[in-house]
Amino acid sequence: MHEIESIYRDEAGRVLATLVRLLGDLDLAEEALAEAFAVAVEQWPKRGIPERPHAWLVSVGKFKAIDALRRTKRAGELVDENSGAAATHIADGFKDAARSRAGFAFAQPSDEPAWERHVVEDDQLRLIFYCCHPALPLDARIALALREVCAMRTEEIARAYLASTETIKKRITRAKAQIKAQKIAYEIPSRSELGPRLAAALHVVYLIYNEGYRASAGSEHMRKELSEEALYLSRELVRLAPNAESRGLLSLLLFQESRRETRVDAKGDPVALEDQDRARWNHAHIRDGAELLQQAMLSGRLGPYSLQAAIASVHALAESFAATAWSAIISYYDMLLAITPAPVIEMNRAIAVGMHAGPAAGLEILDRLSASGALDAYHPLQAARAEFLKRLGRTADAADAYRQSIAHARQEPELRYLRRQLAGLEL
Repeated sequence: MHEIESIYRDEAGRVLATLVRLLGDLDLAEEALAEAFAVAVEQWPKRGIPERPHAWLVSVGKFKAIDALRRTKRAGELVDENSGAAATHIADGFKDAARSRAGFAFAQPSDEPAWERHVVEDDQLRLIFYCCHPALPLDARIALALREVCAMRTEEIARAYLASTETIKKRITRAKAQIKAQKIAYEIPSRSELGPRLAAALHVVYLIYNEGYRASAGSEHMRKELSEEALYLSRELVRLAPNAESRGLLSLLLFQESRRETRVDAKGDPVALEDQDRARWNHAHIRDGAELLQQAMLSGRLGPYSLQAAIASVHALAESFAATAWSAIISYYDMLLAITPAPVIEMNRAIAVGMHAGPAAGLEILDRLSASGALDAYHPLQAARAEFLKRLGRTADAADAYRQSIAHARQEPELRYLRRQLAGLEL
């Protein structure tokens, strides 16, 4: 069952994106996805996991959807409502089913097209652009895309937004209702139509990577499958729209990804930046990230992703933690705050101030943020306060801050790390 859960986590978004393309209807594709995994849960423990789980799930989901259409007679209604490509996909689905259903077996066909994986990945990008339709409110677009494209749970999306689960549920529900009410067809925007959707698409990929870089909850510190998916999608966005911010986002992701192998220890627990072995960083990623950042900077149009990439570059290019140019990082954070004011950015700037001007200076800013209540449930804030308090010798206060951080952390490796830090204080 654990392996099936892992496949769901890795493949659900890809399967759904392909089903949306085949069926032309988001709700129907979601139902088909659920049906396909229900069959998998029933059959795979008995018969074994197929060689190509994605292709198997798409096939089963498509057949289940066709059966549902036949039973409810929705096929005619959908063909009427969804002209063009969507109707053609449904009609083709019926033809495919008529030809192959009688001979459908659990084993995968050996002649699966060689281009299948390329189609799958393109489907995900298409679904992002569909969810990011400019007719939908920006926050709703991003929440819907995260839910549908990478199967992030509502709770995970809420943590990414620092919002309540109920708020995110309402955004997703409203977005789906608006798609139906406005009859927004599943279609791929032309290159000239990418512009109004690009900012939201970039932010979706950014949030997907964030969840992969440091999982909001669960038993693992990092979710490799999300990081890799975000990298692929970011590269595709650069190919489709090679502007400063698409390059800046890919640069940021490459700088962050360069440290992946050193960010956890043998047990999977986080390793602080100052303790990471820089010789093991991926220097090819760093070179590629630096080249992309240079291209973005030469454009003269620095946005939030390019500036975050610039911050990441300072860390990536420093020979050691002690050699980090914290003053440059602070300057970049000042520029970032000027165009994208946000409490998390203020917190990260405060940490840089503390490293540059001393823990008391950083703690002063963090204390103001803590008092404002803007990041009450954001455990890294209290963890940062605890670190500066410890360096100032205020052990009892540091212990209190660690306890507050532990109370809000939902990721097991981070909880273990924080508890070790608390236990290591000399009280």
